[in-house]
Amino acid sequence: MHVSIVGSGYVGTTVAACFADMGHEVVNVDIDEDIVDAINAGESPIHEPGLAPLIDEHAGSRLRATTDYGEIVDTDLTMLCLPTPQHEDGSLDLGPMRAASESLGEALADADDAATGAHEDANPGTDSHLVVVKSTVLPGTTEDVVGPLVAEAGGMTVGDDLDLAMNPEFLRMGTAVSDFLDPDKVVVGATSEDAAATLRALYAPILDQDGTEYVETDVRSAELIKYANNAFLASKVSLVNELGNIAKSYGADAYEVLDAVGLDDRISERFMRSGLGWGGSCFPKDVNALRAGARDQGYEPGLLDAVVAVNDGQPDRLVSLLANHVDIEGARITVLGLSFKPHTDDIRKSRSLLVIDRLRERGVDVVAHDPVAIENVREYYAERNGGSADSATDVETGSLTFEESVAEALAGVDGAVLATDWPEYDDLPVETMNQRILVDGRRIDVDRDRLDAYDGLTW
Repeated sequence: MHVSIVGSGYVGTTVAACFADMGHEVVNVDIDEDIVDAINAGESPIHEPGLAPLIDEHAGSRLRATTDYGEIVDTDLTMLCLPTPQHEDGSLDLGPMRAASESLGEALADADDAATGAHEDANPGTDSHLVVVKSTVLPGTTEDVVGPLVAEAGGMTVGDDLDLAMNPEFLRMGTAVSDFLDPDKVVVGATSEDAAATLRALYAPILDQDGTEYVETDVRSAELIKYANNAFLASKVSLVNELGNIAKSYGADAYEVLDAVGLDDRISERFMRSGLGWGGSCFPKDVNALRAGARDQGYEPGLLDAVVAVNDGQPDRLVSLLANHVDIEGARITVLGLSFKPHTDDIRKSRSLLVIDRLRERGVDVVAHDPVAIENVREYYAERNGGSADSATDVETGSLTFEESVAEALAGVDGAVLATDWPEYDDLPVETMNQRILVDGRRIDVDRDRLDAYDGLTW
């Protein structure tokens, strides 16, 4: 099939490369010329294990990128993989989605009807163009926002020469390629049988795999499934962290407790690692959007409010544990791990950044290290502070410096906190630390006998 994908972020780039690897012809549309040039040169614009080899293999053949929306007109379907950032109240900012929908409609308006139905074997019996929303959006967005905008800009009618579908993504950063090519489930909500048939054909190469469930439902249910999925997982993590905090107060080992709890097949062992909490681009945004959406519908989501409150409290607990071992005002402390999880350079809503802020607020000079995310954190603080990321912006806060190696990051410091469980931290060179103190927020496999003091967040 011939597929156009609008957006080249984590989702769009991964989806484009994986569809190309499945044998489809893919054109990736993005407004960022640097990203377009990188993909066409066979380079991945993001750090994601397994993605760079796919782009290198397929760029110039089955995968190409462009800034021209006009190239979508010869494709069987267009998939919208756009960011849906949140406002301060947690509600979604649909600005990028609206702009892309209008641009898509304008491109279709300029096309000949024959061009929009170029590959009729893929979408049998119709000459309409299929627009698929893959971004995470609240129920009603596909049919009430995207569809009308595309239709108005393109002089089209939904159900006549325009079909709509919702196909949520379930990609985890660090394992996105394998998640796409070997998924637990593929969820589709379509406005017509023709649209559903096209998506069945699109995903046919992976639907024959054992363990992959294909779910067809209505569009609004498909939109909500992604939110429900992430809200459930976020709730499980916060419950596990709450139990971990309680276990710590009793002197019990939360990991021993929860390992046993996970043996119950009604609960399972997945997402049972207590610690610093969840971050990233999905859980915080999706849970907040669902809370805001629920309030718009007149419902108070008390449980989800509590889920967020527990998560928000974990960085403060980590700093409090450190203060039990170190006089932290004026101390030099290393923060190990800056990305929100290992195997990615994504720092959005990273718990590590909150730990850094809490430490600096208490006068700590922070030394930061991460295998891949240092530059992103530099840019984050430089943008936030309007100056250098390496210096304090307030005389009452501690400084922030970065080291490229773990050994340099630990040299001469008064202690360290572990915020992201990169494998590189399993064998820490603690010999050069001023005080060999580690407060662990993720339970890494470290040799505790080499430390003067070790404290786990929930164990």
